[in-house]
Amino acid sequence: QVHLVESGGGSVQTGGSLRLSCVISGSTASWKYKAWFRQAPGKEREGVAAIDLGGRHTYYGSSMKGRFTISQDAAKNILYLPMNSLKPEATAMYYCAAEGLYLDQNTYNYWGRGTEVTVSS
Repeated sequence: QVHLVESGGGSVQTGGSLRLSCVISGSTASWKYKAWFRQAPGKEREGVAAIDLGGRHTYYGSSMKGRFTISQDAAKNILYLPMNSLKPEATAMYYCAAEGLYLDQNTYNYWGRGTEVTVSS
């Protein structure tokens, strides 16, 4: 079985930083992607960033690149999302997902329960 557990969320003020982590246990298809998605209150879930096993290919949501940088510890199977200079619009539940393609959430087979990020002005 595959389990994903996110951590690192919290409440910060505008301009603050957080680093989300996702520990993935179990075996997933190595050729597929791991990713972060988020869902803000009252909005649809959207893709934040995705990365392949080797870390050579990364994809970002249209408004995400330059603000977030996805990374991973492939040996430990941990996915990271450092977030700096946070703004209130980053407030959302952030989900880790594994075994999918790019930022197409419909292709991801495994999901964590999410970690909540709140950015206050």
